[in-house]
Amino acid sequence: MLSINIPKHATPDQYELSEVPSLAVERPTDILIKVHAASINPIDVKKASGATKLVLRDSFPYKIGYDCAGTVVNTGSQVTRFKAGDEVFVRLPECHRGSWSELARSTEEFVALKPKGLTMEDAASIPLTSMTPLQALGVMKAISKEKLFLYLLGVGFSQIPLLQIGCLPCHSGWNWPFRMSASKKYFQSWQSDHHRFHRQSAQGEGVVDEIIDYTKSDPKAVIPPKSVDFIFDTTSSAMAYLSLMRPNGAIVTVSILTSGDVLQNSSVMRRSPDKQDKATVPFPIRISLNAMDRIRVARASRYGVKYSSIFLEPNAIDLDSIRQWVEAGKLSTIVGTRLDFKDIEAVRNASQVVFDGRGGVGKSVIVFV
Repeated sequence: MLSINIPKHATPDQYELSEVPSLAVERPTDILIKVHAASINPIDVKKASGATKLVLRDSFPYKIGYDCAGTVVNTGSQVTRFKAGDEVFVRLPECHRGSWSELARSTEEFVALKPKGLTMEDAASIPLTSMTPLQALGVMKAISKEKLFLYLLGVGFSQIPLLQIGCLPCHSGWNWPFRMSASKKYFQSWQSDHHRFHRQSAQGEGVVDEIIDYTKSDPKAVIPPKSVDFIFDTTSSAMAYLSLMRPNGAIVTVSILTSGDVLQNSSVMRRSPDKQDKATVPFPIRISLNAMDRIRVARASRYGVKYSSIFLEPNAIDLDSIRQWVEAGKLSTIVGTRLDFKDIEAVRNASQVVFDGRGGVGKSVIVFV
């Protein structure tokens, strides 16, 4: 099968389109998917460059990508929720990484039916951008929910609409009321196109009170000190805004490598569908990561703020919730650039934009024709 891959850790300019061994159902729990569309996310390109090579030993050729949408081709004998012909979307686990390929393989615990009415391209843009804020917002269960200050770079499609949803059933079992109608919400945007996009996305009573274009205004000059309860950090810069936080507030970051202990227990360390088959974080690295995490926790605690970092944990339960909200018209997505799978130069260029953190309005999606 054709796959976008690399023979060694590399930056996007070295991505290749070549034949790799095809996939087939090998285990009773396997689901084989014909990929119609796959999205480009920061984790895809950063990990391909070797960002985690000190922790995880990758095999080569390294197939890129985690998010995709497509049609079920075949299933193992123990698969009960899906059959050949079903249209699905998925956030592949690390052990099945490779969504930028003609075929993808997963297991039931990560796959959900594609939202009705969405194109394959739209569906492929959803998993990371919706599941990440959904899981991060779960931390808010334990704190007051009066003010938000959210960074909207990379995962921004669903943070705004999620504020309108009355209940957030997450994979961890939380099911709690989440009402923002009488609160103050701040969103940090960047560049004029992003600002216009978020302004349009934020329409609706009680969703967003103020969007701050930080290229024109310093957020610390706009937001009063000690007035923010929660920061969702996708830019690695939350510590610069500790003065804005109220005591008992919380920061959740998805942009800084977490503690070694959390990393060890995360799904990214799974080497096979067997949950017990995990790679081991080398002891010196685990200790170093724990130390750095404790420094950030201690720094935040001086302001009375709880600091935590999370890994996205792919799962079908969250995707099913997202699907229902999309079908109910509560969530929407924006696809910015569509790329022909076989136009490797276009894929390289779009991936480089993501790798450099330059962003763009909407998600870049690779289309398989």
